[in-house]
Amino acid sequence: MFGADKGTGEKLDGSKLHIGIVQARFNESITNTLAAACRAELLKLGVQEDNIRHVLVPGALEVPLVLQTMAERGDFDALIALGCIIRGETYHFELVANESGAGVTRVGLDYDIPIANAILTTENMEQAIARQSDKGVDAARVAVEMANLLQELA
Repeated sequence: MFGADKGTGEKLDGSKLHIGIVQARFNESITNTLAAACRAELLKLGVQEDNIRHVLVPGALEVPLVLQTMAERGDFDALIALGCIIRGETYHFELVANESGAGVTRVGLDYDIPIANAILTTENMEQAIARQSDKGVDAARVAVEMANLLQELA
């Protein structure tokens, strides 16, 4: 098998998987790094370049709709949500964080597809920078692990 150890001695194998990535452009310096780390990890786990579909949307609130559209197509074994929401001075942060998170979860449950949610919600840019690479890697690993698990349970 390809990929990295899950901590149990078992390898993550993405070689037969099709993965969709939806990336919000808002806070693009962070989301581009998230996406690069995610893509690199997917490739490391054996996911074929041709089996990765990466699309961009304006912001975190638009991510669930595109995830839903991708899930409806039935072409993907798992999806990944990438974004970055940084707290500001208004209630808008809570609205965007709560609604995007709930939307991502709902799509996964409604369409029975694993979705790794790496939409960062941070207090400031420094926290976002500190998390951008690790969370991109984590999202790739979660997507591959969950896709394989659901296929095993089917």
